[in-house]
Amino acid sequence: MRAIALTGFMGCGKSSVGSVLADLLPGFEWIDLDRFIEETQEKTTPELFREEGETAFREMEAEALDTIFMINHDLDRDCVLSLGGGTVTHPDSRSLLRQHARCIYLRASVETLVTNLRPEAASRPMLQGGSSLRARIETLLEQREPLYESIAELIIDIDGKSSEGIAREIRDLLR
Repeated sequence: MRAIALTGFMGCGKSSVGSVLADLLPGFEWIDLDRFIEETQEKTTPELFREEGETAFREMEAEALDTIFMINHDLDRDCVLSLGGGTVTHPDSRSLLRQHARCIYLRASVETLVTNLRPEAASRPMLQGGSSLRARIETLLEQREPLYESIAELIIDIDGKSSEGIAREIRDLLR
């Protein structure tokens, strides 16, 4: 089993790129971690954050990663895994990712993230709060970027690139 995990801040295109990348890599399936958790828990991510809290959601992510890696290993399936933006904040998730996946950090500028997240900021639990969208992104990115970098085998700057272009770039770098 081979696993490629896409990590990075929310709004950097992990899901869009992951779907395209899996199509470009023969035999790979695409798994979106948030969707996997939503299907397992039968609730949306915002509902889980509201009802259970961030700490419980990060535990769910670690448990889901463990399950995905175990199932795909047992079935000898290869996958492209699109992580949530905060998945790397949990030490168990980082450990599992280091053990089982080639991690690729999709790095975006604050400006790109603000542009990408503005239309959906109200539906993103981690972007709620009293500060401006830009300030919230900057604060979270400052906390998370060292974690993204710590597990990344590759770092891809995504500013100004299409999902298809990023996926092709990753495919070519993995050859």
